[in-house]
Amino acid sequence: ANSNGGKLEDLGYKEGYRVDVDIPEGTWEKAPGFHDILIFKAGHWWWAPSKFDPIKSPMLFFERGLPLIPPIPPDVGFDKVLKHTIRFVEKTMQPSAIKLFRTQSPRHFEGGDWDQGGSCQRLQPLSPKEVEELFSLTKNGTNVEARLVNLHLYKSLKGSNFHILDITRMSEFRADAHPSTTGGKKHDDCMHWCLPGITDTWNDLFVTHLNSLKIRN
Repeated sequence: ANSNGGKLEDLGYKEGYRVDVDIPEGTWEKAPGFHDILIFKAGHWWWAPSKFDPIKSPMLFFERGLPLIPPIPPDVGFDKVLKHTIRFVEKTMQPSAIKLFRTQSPRHFEGGDWDQGGSCQRLQPLSPKEVEELFSLTKNGTNVEARLVNLHLYKSLKGSNFHILDITRMSEFRADAHPSTTGGKKHDDCMHWCLPGITDTWNDLFVTHLNSLKIRN
C-alpha cells in the first residue's frame, strides 16, 4: 500500500499483485518486431485462488497507470489483458508473420485440487465419460479451469488474425502422462508432463499446422 494513501487504500487494500493490463511485459515487448512466428499461451495463474487470494493477495488491475475502480475480478482482468495483447501484437508485427495462441494445458486432479487432497495417479488414458467428469463446465468438474480459460481465449481472439493451436481436448484424455510424485514433491505434480510424452505430440501438431498455413499462403 502507498503510505500516502490512494483509491485502493481507501477501499481497505493493504497489498496485492499489480497488473497493468495495457503495458506489454518487457521480456517479449520487442519480439513481435523481428520474429516471423509467435506462439502465445496464457491462463494457468488466472484461476489460482491459493496464490491470488481475493482478500490477502488479490490481483489489482491498472489501466493507463491508474487502478480500475471498483476493482475487477481476475476473469474480467484476463479479458482486458488479452484484448490489449492482441491489439499490441497485431499493430507491431509484420503483416506476413504467423501468430498463434495455444490453448490451455489441462490438469487431472481427482478428489480435490492439489492442496485439497487431490491426486493424479492414473496409469491409463481416461475414457470420454471420465474426461467429462473432470472437465465439464456444466457439472463444475475438478479441473474445469482449463475449459474456462479457453472460453475467454476464443472470445478474445474472435475477429483477430491469430490462429489457434488447440491442444486441450487431446490432452484431457492423458491423465497418465504426468510425473505424479516424482522429484521429491509432497503432492502429485499434475501441471507438468512426462518427457518424452504428450508435449512432443503438441510439437508435431504445431509443425503440421504451420505447414498447412504455409501451403495456404
